Amino acid sequence: MSAPDRALSPDHVQSLARGLAVIRAFDATHPRRTLADVARATGLTRAAARRFLLTLADLGYVRTDDRLFSLTPRVLELGYSYLSALTLPEVAGPHLEALSRKVDESASLSVLDGPDIVYVARVAASRIMTVAITIGTRFPAFATSMGRVLLAALPADERAGLLAARPPESLTPHTLADPAAVEAAVAEAAVSGFCIVDQELDLGLRSIAVPVRDRTGSVVAAVNVSTHASRRTAEQVVADVLPALRACAAAIEADLAHA
Repeated sequence: MSAPDRALSPDHVQSLARGLAVIRAFDATHPRRTLADVARATGLTRAAARRFLLTLADLGYVRTDDRLFSLTPRVLELGYSYLSALTLPEVAGPHLEALSRKVDESASLSVLDGPDIVYVARVAASRIMTVAITIGTRFPAFATSMGRVLLAALPADERAGLLAARPPESLTPHTLADPAAVEAAVAEAAVSGFCIVDQELDLGLRSIAVPVRDRTGSVVAAVNVSTHASRRTAEQVVADVLPALRACAAAIEADLAHA
């Protein structure tokens, strides 16, 4: 939920929020932007966008050739504090690597952040996929296997609030865009303990996910395997991949219990 959609704290620092919005204006699709691009993407005036960009450049987070702006590797420091304090990616890494080798597909771990999932660990198979995914990539939870698994673990009112914050929409011809259909898919994931999403996020992309629980039994993340639809049918994904995926989640949970 964005700042305009909710009441802001009296301690809210608007300039900080705007500076972070400028950083988020850059992504895999737009790694380099002009001043006008940044102003449009953030809703800032050109003068304000220029001040934020030049401040970030002074601090080493942005570089510019006087026309185009881009982020520098220093922005990784902003996420490092979170990741370094989070044992989950470190614990999951070796198990994701083993899972990827076993099924010869990409394996990922994500957490829920509002109505989105955020990738915190990933091992990519050495083949081209249509979706570029890296650590920190965000996708809407409603259209992903990991998102539905994570939504299934929430209380009904909290889940409803997140789905209302980002209503389902058609991303491909296969996407479940009806809220009732998404709720049914989430409910099914809660019962079965896994979720398979078939070309709803991107055409040709088929994925299956299971939850990862901490020592208290609370779902803290989801792990998935993604494949191209031409490589395995949905039935083959369940038969061939799900057992290995569940074993991977169990191994991560065992390590978390002793972390």
